[in-house]
Amino acid sequence: MAEFPRRNRRRWCDILPLVGISGLSFTVLTRFLKWCLVVLFQTQSPMKNIKSLGIIILLPISNLLPASGYAQGVAAAAALNTTCPISGKPANPSITTEYEGVRYAFAEEACRQKFLKDREASLYQKLGGKAAIDAAVELFYTKVLVDNRIKHFFDDVNMNKQRRRQKEFLSAAFGGPVPYTGKDMRKAHANLSGLNETHFNAVAENLQKTLEELKISKELIGQVMTIAASTKDDVLNKPKK
Repeated sequence: MAEFPRRNRRRWCDILPLVGISGLSFTVLTRFLKWCLVVLFQTQSPMKNIKSLGIIILLPISNLLPASGYAQGVAAAAALNTTCPISGKPANPSITTEYEGVRYAFAEEACRQKFLKDREASLYQKLGGKAAIDAAVELFYTKVLVDNRIKHFFDDVNMNKQRRRQKEFLSAAFGGPVPYTGKDMRKAHANLSGLNETHFNAVAENLQKTLEELKISKELIGQVMTIAASTKDDVLNKPKK
């Protein structure tokens, strides 16, 4: 490919972080495309560069495609909410806070303060937030899928979807800001033939080992396992007490 004129020469690594992000603004995209055209037509052999520039242009545009599942829920939250997550009343766009890269609007200052206090007190935040949940779920399923006691339950399961749903469920169960929108525990496990308490205990064992390997404190592990144990009757479809 012909060398760019010095006045227009910029490294791709300087450009891609600017444009290769979700939620790309129209203004930024327009400026980037104009820059590409300037580079294309000021080089000595512009036709040779069309393919390369096309690839670079398509990369950021591909990030504008809709996400799915948990990722879609997080991406949707990037647009400022119109309903207060605390009171359910119309949100005031001038009363906001940011949490894990997402901005939330509230009906009044008291709601904003409650949201912040809830996050601070949540097991979700104490564990390390989204990054910690993601890491835990990935390691957890690495263990589950080689555990002969329970791995057969996942033979026909789309594991990418399973991981995403599990991250969403655990985040909500531990007090994260993104609500769980999947099936409840009874419906999710209703068709698992032969599922019994031995299997439930095997899953719990793998969960505890995962948390221990991630150096989570014993106190927090205890809280996680208490929440996990509270789902046993639903998972095993036992009569409600």
